[in-house]
Amino acid sequence: MHDIRFIRDNPDAFDGALKRRGLEPQAQRLIALDEQRRAKILALETAQARRNAASKEIGEAKKNRDDEKAKGLLSEVAALKESMPAMEAEEKKASKALDDALAEIPNLPLDEVPEGKDEKDNVEHHRFGAKRDYAFPPKQHFDLGEALGQMDFETAAKLSGARFVILKKGLARLERALGQFMLDVHTSEPHNYTEVAPPILVRDEVMFGTAQLPKFEEDQFQTGLPDRFLWDAVDSIMEEFFFDRIATQNTRQRFDDWLAMRNKLETKPLEKKEALKQFMELERYSAVALEFLERRADSRRWLIPTAEVPLTNLVRESIVDEAQLPMRFTACTPCFRAEAGAAGKDTRGMIRQHQFTKVELVSITTPEQSKDEHERMLACAEEVLKRLDLHYRVMTLCAGDMGFAAQKTYDIEVWLPGQNMYREISSCSICGEFQARRMNARYRTKEGRTVRHVHTLNGSGVAVGRALIAVMETYQQADGSIAVPDALQSYMGGMKKIEK
Repeated sequence: MHDIRFIRDNPDAFDGALKRRGLEPQAQRLIALDEQRRAKILALETAQARRNAASKEIGEAKKNRDDEKAKGLLSEVAALKESMPAMEAEEKKASKALDDALAEIPNLPLDEVPEGKDEKDNVEHHRFGAKRDYAFPPKQHFDLGEALGQMDFETAAKLSGARFVILKKGLARLERALGQFMLDVHTSEPHNYTEVAPPILVRDEVMFGTAQLPKFEEDQFQTGLPDRFLWDAVDSIMEEFFFDRIATQNTRQRFDDWLAMRNKLETKPLEKKEALKQFMELERYSAVALEFLERRADSRRWLIPTAEVPLTNLVRESIVDEAQLPMRFTACTPCFRAEAGAAGKDTRGMIRQHQFTKVELVSITTPEQSKDEHERMLACAEEVLKRLDLHYRVMTLCAGDMGFAAQKTYDIEVWLPGQNMYREISSCSICGEFQARRMNARYRTKEGRTVRHVHTLNGSGVAVGRALIAVMETYQQADGSIAVPDALQSYMGGMKKIEK
């Protein structure tokens, strides 16, 4: 989330930074929305001030026995009280319009981020290792896994649909070993991340905090209580609404109207969305509809697309002491992505799955620490691949290819011999105060006089599924078996080879 004060003071710089991302100017539109909001606030504050002043004048008028003046002032105060709820509603509406507009705008790239439109303009930072030579044509991971009888996409599709996999025997253990190995690397010296086992179902505001919502709602999986668990509560609300609040001669007819709508909502699921719209448009039911929808929304949860979401939100709506920073968290969790825009991409294999495992790194820092922390986080992620002796390169993403919340991003791309190409296995980003503003996450300076927004960073340390693919393809043998890297053998019970 951006600071509207910065945009007011630096409109050209703001639009210039958006242009680097390939976006149209937004400053004047946002400033206009802010002016509308400020006007509503001023009108409300003016009315409140006048109401308070008039209330005092009433006392003075009564003290001076000026009944006529007191009567006029009483009428003025009554009129102000009557008009203020509408003014408050207008102020909230104007504030929401500005907040919604700001929430749709991505973070601004740092000055050192390369110019460019897409991945073709990314800049190589450095490489580790070299491509291996094979005395045979290297196979892709899915051919290797299926030949071993330990990677099953067909049965997974029967259970869950496309973009799922079942791992068995040695490959299942190898995936588990990779996650455990990564956690051990990151929680020990010198990395010293704190391991966390977070929830993988989170609320709307948590997804908003890390900027998965609202812009990327279609890329997420959500869950919630079925409507039938809410109907009993709604029925009791309706009973109170009709018979306790509006007990009149029309109550029976109104309740019959409700029952008809209730039956339509419950018995025709395909029409439920349209029925709810009609339901809410019935003004006499608006309070009930609102409460129903609030209960439904409160039951909704999102499956995390990455542990970045719960880990970064550990400091949401809080003020930490500067002495506690930097905070460093890591977690190995299942992750879920709808891959809404991935039709036709990587349809075979494990590269792009709806469910996958990833070890995540998150840092919470001061503004002064964040750039150094970014380099440190990259080194921590690289250490995993170095110990596995996997060839990779590090790319600095150009302004047009960065993620929504990032100021600067390094991608680590591992070499896959079977695909004969580099594929992303980690993305390490510095987000500045962008996420902290959405979460209201702040820290108190050492002097104790100032409260500032923290800076947040996140990175994969690394994607377990893609590490599994890289190990399989890199360590494949001529007979189709997979050699177990030295760093993983102790996690595999001494196993040195995965074979049929």
